[in-house]
Amino acid sequence: MTAPRPLIAGNWKMNGLAASVAEARGVAAALDAQPPGARVALCPAGTLVHRMAHALAGTMLDVGGPACRGAASAAFTGDVSAEMLADCGAALVILGHSERRAGYGETDALVAAKTLAALRAGLEPIICVGETLTEREAVRTLEIVTGQVRGSLPAELVGKAFAVAYEPVC
Repeated sequence: MTAPRPLIAGNWKMNGLAASVAEARGVAAALDAQPPGARVALCPAGTLVHRMAHALAGTMLDVGGPACRGAASAAFTGDVSAEMLADCGAALVILGHSERRAGYGETDALVAAKTLAALRAGLEPIICVGETLTEREAVRTLEIVTGQVRGSLPAELVGKAFAVAYEPVC
């Protein structure tokens, strides 16, 4: 079995417009000219996933989605399914963002469901875990992060490619 390669993924969150595709092409050209020892991915805003995936095809730079819903399809205005991201050309998806856990109340169980959706669509999940400043100051980091890892990573991940990102809540 080969050792996993580190993954460096840039989460653009709700930033970037069509002109940002040229910036991504520049990153890809730099990676192609001098390959790093790690895999590199950009996860742009959902409106750019298709454009970037098309523009970066054949380069060393992977494209991922910034988030997804657990359902394959439903009446949830503005949400994007894992299948939609895959259809746009995404290879990965970030799940469990600190701001989604803190600001939207996303639970470990919901992150696990979204992880299953990513697997169902053939996407590699990047699962974020991290404590709040209050939890850190209360010396609860290990308890919180361990609980999130246990609750957010479903058993179906065994043998599949995935990443865990430590992302404390600011």
